[in-house]
Amino acid sequence: MPRSVNAVAARARRKKVLSETRGNFLGRRNVWTVAKNTYEKGLQYAYRDRKTKKRNFRALWITRINAGVRPFGLSYSAFIGKIHTKGIELNRKTLADLAMNHPQAFEAVVKAVK
Repeated sequence: MPRSVNAVAARARRKKVLSETRGNFLGRRNVWTVAKNTYEKGLQYAYRDRKTKKRNFRALWITRINAGVRPFGLSYSAFIGKIHTKGIELNRKTLADLAMNHPQAFEAVVKAVK
């Protein structure tokens, strides 16, 4: 009985991984064992950094809001505390956008909170 191998599917699997590692340096793009490790590590970084991106953007929004409320004599924490007690339902992303791009609208929000 002839030996049964899975050459077509195995080659397709390897081609898929090697196409994903295009653009890497030297053997990281075309040596199978190295490219497979590179590919898997890249997937780990992608998973981790999807979470990190959310954290980084929240920190950026907080920094922008803090910079926006300082001229009005408030700190970020005082502003957020007052905005919650007043019942204004604006999230940090929207507040940061207002502080950066629409200063008059942001000033109106700050005055409503004060």
